Amino acid sequence: MMNKKTIATAALGLAILLGGCKEAKEPEKVVVTMEKVVSDNVEIYGEYVGRIKARRFVEVRARVEGYLEEMMFEEGKKVYKDQPLFMINQAQYKARADKADALLKKHTAQEAKASRDVERLRPLYEQHAASQLDLDNAIAAYESAHAEVVMSRADLAQANLELSYTLVRSPIEGYISERYVDIGTLVGPGAKSLLATIVESDTLQVDFSLTALDYLRSQRRNVKLGEKDSTRSWQPTVTITLADNSVYPIQGIVDFAEPQVDPKTGTFSVRAELPNPEKALLPGQFTKVKLLLDVHENAIVVPTKALVIEKGGAYVYVVRRDSTAEKRFIETGPEAGNRIVVERGLGLGETIITEGHNKLSSGVLVVSEPEKKESTEDNQGDKA
Repeated sequence: MMNKKTIATAALGLAILLGGCKEAKEPEKVVVTMEKVVSDNVEIYGEYVGRIKARRFVEVRARVEGYLEEMMFEEGKKVYKDQPLFMINQAQYKARADKADALLKKHTAQEAKASRDVERLRPLYEQHAASQLDLDNAIAAYESAHAEVVMSRADLAQANLELSYTLVRSPIEGYISERYVDIGTLVGPGAKSLLATIVESDTLQVDFSLTALDYLRSQRRNVKLGEKDSTRSWQPTVTITLADNSVYPIQGIVDFAEPQVDPKTGTFSVRAELPNPEKALLPGQFTKVKLLLDVHENAIVVPTKALVIEKGGAYVYVVRRDSTAEKRFIETGPEAGNRIVVERGLGLGETIITEGHNKLSSGVLVVSEPEKKESTEDNQGDKA
């Protein structure tokens, strides 16, 4: 029979052996942060410096010479198309119109008399009671009188046109500047003709320059700036930032792109239109412009922190089904924010390691941080 000491020694050896086997079956796991690979619509933007301008800017000028008599608007306020703005002295232009009207009436009467003379002489000539010369002179007199009527009618139209120019009207609807001349000033072709300016500010335009590289990238994605494409689910919209760094709430659409590149700067001009109902934007302002260049729809994206770049390329660590790490090289696309598009090398739903990959190599067992924490708590509970 074995004594108690021998039995205790055997039991202790067995416990040590079992403990060693347990440790061999549970190799150390590296704690990492994991994340599922997802797809999303990735928007690619370009940022530029732009300048706001009015869609329409008109100079109000005096077309006829005369003394300015009246101003019929409030400076800085809205004016409407054909609204009277200035009145120039009309006396001399009204006199010219009256004279032209009188001459037209005189020449019309002469034309009527010449026409009657021709009608009277024609049957006499057919009856050989009047000579060919008499008839020819009557016809010539009628044609001369008719020409005088035509000239007088043109003179009257010109006089009435000049008379209408004495009342200066607004050519467009918009906001008018201060007056540039005072009442009583001689204005017109031989003097100062610029009276005021009007800007249409309900809709504004923003001009900015796009790099040739951005243009080529958009062409490769079949995005033609300045042309609307109904086949796309998005359009190249523009967002601008105001002087206080706040974002203007209304987006604009690119409606024009210069067909050639400036050889001095390597850029080409682009223009977008923006509604301005609250007059928050003023022509002449400089602003930051953010242009939507492209949208990668349903693209596979990963956080940029999961990406490791080396001379051989870019790679991420993928978690296999057996919880081991796999070093996998991928082909990347554009970067947007803190995410990057993966063109090739990853599948939707796979699990990648976003943090802790500096401690990894292929084949290493990994465990996510929450799982490690739960495992530790379970072990502590078992010991208790």
